[in-house]
Amino acid sequence: MKIIVTGSLGNISQPLVEILVKQGHTVTVVSSDQKKQATIENLGAIPAIGSLFDVKFLTDTFSGADAVYAMIPLSFTEPNLEEYFHRISQNYAEALKETKTKRIVFLSGWSADLVKGENIEHAFDGLDASVTIMRPGAFYTNFYQSMDMIKGKGFIGKFLTLRYLGLRALITGKTGLLMGNYGGDDRIVFVSPKDIADAVAEELLLLPKEQTIRYVGSEEMTCNEAAKIIGTAVGKPWLKWVLLSDKEMLQGLKMAKLPEKLAELLVEMQAAMHSGKTLENFHHNNPKMGKVKLVDFAQEFATAYHKN
Repeated sequence: MKIIVTGSLGNISQPLVEILVKQGHTVTVVSSDQKKQATIENLGAIPAIGSLFDVKFLTDTFSGADAVYAMIPLSFTEPNLEEYFHRISQNYAEALKETKTKRIVFLSGWSADLVKGENIEHAFDGLDASVTIMRPGAFYTNFYQSMDMIKGKGFIGKFLTLRYLGLRALITGKTGLLMGNYGGDDRIVFVSPKDIADAVAEELLLLPKEQTIRYVGSEEMTCNEAAKIIGTAVGKPWLKWVLLSDKEMLQGLKMAKLPEKLAELLVEMQAAMHSGKTLENFHHNNPKMGKVKLVDFAQEFATAYHKN
């Protein structure tokens, strides 16, 4: 099959490319970074360097493809995040309609249907294609971005930069605390990007007649249980996850100088996680759990933690 993978060489896209190339597919990787070209080629894939804002580029790239994996990278500089999501999703839809691509797998998130405003998943509703929406839980790899703060170099008001439909948190390494407007004993589904890549690779080869939604997770636990696993791995077993109010969380994100719309979106998604609605949806949709446990990821995290 000829398969297009967007997302450059990110946490999901790179292992996905490796899986698909190993299976013998012809894989094209979309990236905006010219410097990634050689690495993409070394993986056995074809680089397509261009912008997601360029519909002609997307149309040319998708032409003749059997399947497309589409994702929208989160921007922390766009003043109007909803408009940004809308524009990219519509660009995808326009290019996919023009090329008559028959199989589309789109990366969303497990609280996508619980936030106000336009649901970008609907951009693909009118296409004459087989569409699957992937809704993964909170990414393990997002803990990497808390590394300096866990070491005690951070402060309240800096936040852990995470995928827009996954785990979000404030953290202060000085006191060994994770903070967010969800946390404590809230139960969360965490997921390894490797398990997401496995799920996407599986879906790309299927052709369901109707649009489907697939929830993906690796392990379910409370926020404090997750904090203890990460903390124990790095020698801070007392690490806790403290629950903040929505107002406190919003103030912290604004202190971090996030665009207002993005800050409000993050708070709204975390509030949905705290309410338990995201977890309820997850269990009501026959989720397929992956193989990678948080304790396994924690060892990988600890290696990087002590190396830096």
